[in-house]
Amino acid sequence: MQIRSRAALAAALVGALALSACSSADGSGSGDDGTALRLSGFSILEAANEGIFEDFQGTDEGADVTFEPSYGASGDQSRAVADGSEADIVHFSLETDITRLVDADLVADDWKDNETKGIATSSVVVFVVRKGNPENIQTWDDLVKPGVEVITPNPGSSGSARWNILAAWAHATGGTDDEATGREFITQLLGNIIALPASGREATTAFTDGSGDVLLSYENEAILAKQNGADLDYVVPDDTLLIENPAAVTVDAPQAAKDFLTFLTGPEAQADYAAFGFRPVVDGVEIPEVEGANDPADPFPTPGTLYTIDDNFGGWGEAADKYFGSGEEGDPLGIITELQQQTGQEGES
Repeated sequence: MQIRSRAALAAALVGALALSACSSADGSGSGDDGTALRLSGFSILEAANEGIFEDFQGTDEGADVTFEPSYGASGDQSRAVADGSEADIVHFSLETDITRLVDADLVADDWKDNETKGIATSSVVVFVVRKGNPENIQTWDDLVKPGVEVITPNPGSSGSARWNILAAWAHATGGTDDEATGREFITQLLGNIIALPASGREATTAFTDGSGDVLLSYENEAILAKQNGADLDYVVPDDTLLIENPAAVTVDAPQAAKDFLTFLTGPEAQADYAAFGFRPVVDGVEIPEVEGANDPADPFPTPGTLYTIDDNFGGWGEAADKYFGSGEEGDPLGIITELQQQTGQEGES
C-alpha cells in the first residue's frame, strides 16, 4: 500500500475543505450531491486526518462524502458537542469525553462494542527535548531535578495532559496504589512546570517557540513536529503509559459516518495514522517508514514497562474522578486537581 506524501495530503485537505464549503448552509450536514460529515476531534489529529479523509472518499462508501472537521482540546471539544455543537463523528483523547456524550444521549451506550473496544488511535507518553538532549533527559526522575523546566498541557482542558500526568504517577508508584509516593512525585513535577497550555498542540507550539527544557507529549506529536521541521528530539522512557484515543458516531449520524468509523480502524487508515506517528490499534497494518521517528524503519519501540489505564488505574470510569475531579457542583476533588491548586499550577483553560 502506498502512503501519500505530506504535500499530497495537504492538497487533499484543501480539496476536502473546498468541497465541504459547498455543502448546504442550513446546518443539516447534507449537500445536494452527497453527505457532509461533521467531525469533532482533539487537536493532534488534524494533520493525520487529511489523508484519511481522501482515502475514505476513494471507497464506494465515501465517494459522495465531504468533511467538516473541527479540532481543539479534547475536553473542550466534547463539552461543545454536549452543549449543542453539531457532530456526526467524535474522536477524542479520553474515554470520558465520549461518555459525557453518552450521558447526554448523544452517543449510544454500546459505542465500545466493536473489535477495538472503541479505540481508533494509540500512542505512548514521551519526553520531547532540545536537539541533542543537552539536559540529558532520559527518565522520569530527570524531570524533577532542580532547575529542569517542564511544559505539559493543562489536565483541566486537555486529554493529553491527563495521560502525561498519569504516566508520571504510574512511574512513581510502579503502577500500584501507593498514593503517598504518587502525590510526592507529582508535587515535585508540578514544581518544575513552567507552563500548562490549554491543549497538546498549544503545548507543542510553546516548546518549539523556545520555552522549557522538556515537553511531555504523545509520541506521535513529537514525530509530527519533527516532520514539520522542528529542531528537537524525543525520548521514549523505559516505563510509560499506553495512550488510547476513542471514537464514536452520534445517535443521529448518517450511515456514512458509521462507514467512516469502521474505515478508521481498518488497515489503510491505520497505516496513514502510523505515517504520522500513531501506533496501530489492529493487527495486520503495513507500517511504512515513519519520517521523524527515532528509527524510521522501526518507529514504535516497545517500552520496558507499558502501563495501561485499565490495568493500573481501574479504567477511566474510576480514574477520571479520583485524579481529575473538579471539586465543583458535587464533583469530587481529584488528587491531581488538588495538587494543582496547592502548588498554584492550575494552568490555562
